Amino acid sequence: MKEIINVDLKARTIGADVVGWKTDMLVVGCFSDQKRADDLVRELDRRVGGAIDRLRLLGDFEGKDESSAIVYGNRKTGAGRILLVGLGEKKKATLDTVRKAAAIAAKKAVKLKAGNVGLALHRALGGQFDLEAVGRAIAEGAYFGSYRYDEYVTGGENGRLKSLKVTVIDPDSVKIKRLGKGVADGVVLGGAQSYARTLANRPGNVISPAALAMEAKKLARGLKNVTCTVFDERQLKAKGMGGILAVGSGSKNAPRFIVLKYNGGPKAAGKPTVALVGKAITFDSGGLSIKPASDMDQMKLDKSGGIAVLATIRAIAELKLPLNVYAIMPSAENMPGGSSYRPGDIVTTYSGKTVEVLNTDAEGRMILCDGLAWAVKQKCDIIIDIATLTGACMVALGNYKAGLFGNDDKLIEQLQKASDDSGEKVWHMPSGDEYAKEMKSKIADLRNIGGKWGGACTAAAFLRQFVGDTAWAHLDIAGMDILTKPTESAGEGSTGFGVRLLTTYLINMAERPTKR
Repeated sequence: MKEIINVDLKARTIGADVVGWKTDMLVVGCFSDQKRADDLVRELDRRVGGAIDRLRLLGDFEGKDESSAIVYGNRKTGAGRILLVGLGEKKKATLDTVRKAAAIAAKKAVKLKAGNVGLALHRALGGQFDLEAVGRAIAEGAYFGSYRYDEYVTGGENGRLKSLKVTVIDPDSVKIKRLGKGVADGVVLGGAQSYARTLANRPGNVISPAALAMEAKKLARGLKNVTCTVFDERQLKAKGMGGILAVGSGSKNAPRFIVLKYNGGPKAAGKPTVALVGKAITFDSGGLSIKPASDMDQMKLDKSGGIAVLATIRAIAELKLPLNVYAIMPSAENMPGGSSYRPGDIVTTYSGKTVEVLNTDAEGRMILCDGLAWAVKQKCDIIIDIATLTGACMVALGNYKAGLFGNDDKLIEQLQKASDDSGEKVWHMPSGDEYAKEMKSKIADLRNIGGKWGGACTAAAFLRQFVGDTAWAHLDIAGMDILTKPTESAGEGSTGFGVRLLTTYLINMAERPTKR
């Protein structure tokens, strides 16, 4: 297997002549509603003989959001190419505008095999945003846009870049110092998200529950203050984790319960202990309630929630956050077989609650309920679970936002803030008693599916039964975990959704002086 593209990203003070800086591609941003270009773009246009202005006059580049155009340099410019990236209307710009622009630039650089890129996107923004936040968004975007999953492509590379060097440049050392601090954090988050995308993209014959457990142990060995514990099938039976055992019963690849614990040291005292619980179904055929054949290959991504919490632990350990955090990954392969769990079965879960199985393809909640109950038993103050849980969430929100559910208004508000900061969008949805009533069974405590409507809400209400009074939130990321085709800013495959969101939530928590 070959390595994914390595990104080397730094911020650097350069001389006053930004236009003359030697690079394969210089990237600048342009707003669509700005009548007069900024000083850098005007100087670039002067040195390339008005080529940028001609693009605008012809209507070939209007600065619209997610658009781009290339102007070729000459002996008067240091860059072989000048990439203009549209930022849309200035009044509507957000940090995610910057993140996407950097992603577009990185994707274009990989396509053109421009291995050395100078980024001056921040120059167009003026003082619109905090420079540290801008630096972080640029770094996250550069990682996201440059990512390609081609580990198993043995031929036809056509000279694909092995590495991409990206430098955020400015002649002002004060600005670069602030940008650089954000870039350093963004490199950690971008690297963790790329790590998550690679693991999620790996197919079921490569990543089984046991293989995922080995990856978690490997990660823990390389990080300070992180330990890893894995319960195998025998231990799962001894502990009574019936939900995970039921889902994994049809596969020759036995389930695992994977726990990473990050110890934030003395400074974590007084902060809440957080549990991140991620659904890690390494392949989901639906079990006996088998899925249609169309797009079943995408079910290798049903482990995306678990991978997100794994990568989040990597990020917070590298950032050295003063928090205590568990990453809990119940992992199984949901397959049909002679020993599979069946519709009509009654399963006793780790909490002691019994569940009537009506559909074996509603397996995510069956493993998550054991993970949630285990987090409660560890006396965690806050529990957040993340899962590709329901197609119903995609029906409600499309591929634009994840569903956010929970029992604590303050936690919901904090996750919404993290969503705004990270660019990973969520929408608050209900999961109250009216939905919980649909999950009651006549022959067990609960059933694993509700009625025809509101499937994302009833699934969340089911999970809610296993957290008691603990502050809890549920992220249904179905539809957000995958790009089925390339976009202007990213290649197809896993998105690594949730890594930036969860890490940002924890960064914000670490910066708060009070317990909650």
